[in-house]
Amino acid sequence: MNPDFLRIFAPMNDTITILGIESSCDDTSAAVLRDNVLLSNVIASQAVHIKYGGVIPELASRAHQQNIIPVVDTALKEAGISVDEVDAIAFTRGPGLVGSLLVGVSFAKGLSIAQNIPMVEVNHLQGHILSHLIDLPDRELPHPRFPFLCLLVSGGHTQIVRVDSPTEMEILGTTIDDAAGEAFDKCAKVMGLPYPGGPVIDRLAHEGDPKAFHFARPHVDGLNYSFSGLKTSFLYTLRDKVKEDADFIEKNKADLCASLQATIIDILLKQLIRASKETGIRDIAIAGGVSANSGLREAIVAQGKKRGWKTFLPELKFTTDNAAMIAMAGYHRYRQGVFAELDIAPVARLEELL
Repeated sequence: MNPDFLRIFAPMNDTITILGIESSCDDTSAAVLRDNVLLSNVIASQAVHIKYGGVIPELASRAHQQNIIPVVDTALKEAGISVDEVDAIAFTRGPGLVGSLLVGVSFAKGLSIAQNIPMVEVNHLQGHILSHLIDLPDRELPHPRFPFLCLLVSGGHTQIVRVDSPTEMEILGTTIDDAAGEAFDKCAKVMGLPYPGGPVIDRLAHEGDPKAFHFARPHVDGLNYSFSGLKTSFLYTLRDKVKEDADFIEKNKADLCASLQATIIDILLKQLIRASKETGIRDIAIAGGVSANSGLREAIVAQGKKRGWKTFLPELKFTTDNAAMIAMAGYHRYRQGVFAELDIAPVARLEELL
């Protein structure tokens, strides 16, 4: 960005209003944030993917094109503002599906030119983490103190992140293969459960015995994760048991879900506990789609009481992909005067953003 542009758009107002745009996967979302207070957060989901058992990228990008304008219009109306009151547009640059990201990035560029306001690029994963800084018009939400640790768990990523400030983060551990959310969804698919499988497993787990079955647990270096061995172990267990009894899955569905969920949670918390010990940090947060899992939420609260942590659980509406978190991350980048240029392109992989 050229210096003249930076001078023009450097933060001057006491109050900053950010329009957030999120389109990384199959949810089209727009939100309006005034400083750290959320005024609106609108999400349009895509039911078309359910019958395919997963997100179809081409269908997702087409749906984003249909949804983006009405979603943004609704977000502005619910916030009670006009587009002329927006100081900047924050958008998800990645990681995600390129076709989906391209819709949000292109819309942000067009609106930036039309309104002569700056754009701010946001790392989708950092957005999830910074959802913990959002407040609502009627109440302040609990916020972790810096530095804090965040267990970021989603369908595509599993990480332990040290958060020193809204713009300074360090990945302490990450998955070396599959993500925890992917393990939930793929194991659910093997059992014949509907997509998305994670919430179904969570519901059935309440009816089952978490100690009924034992699955492989990874042995990895440092604070990293691995879930491919767990998935293989789960698959082989089903294969062998179904040979003995064709109705095995149906008869043991609740116990299988409970045992699988307990194993994944144990793997996640083992490394998180280790990270807290190594860093001495006791403010612990979770974020991402899997942070909606009731078993994980209960387990991290229990560990917090046992270990003297202050634990922070995101409100359920902030666990899924949403533009509120993008606006929050964009707000802090805006305050630093970090703007995106008009030739910016979306990126699919996390490594390209680091």
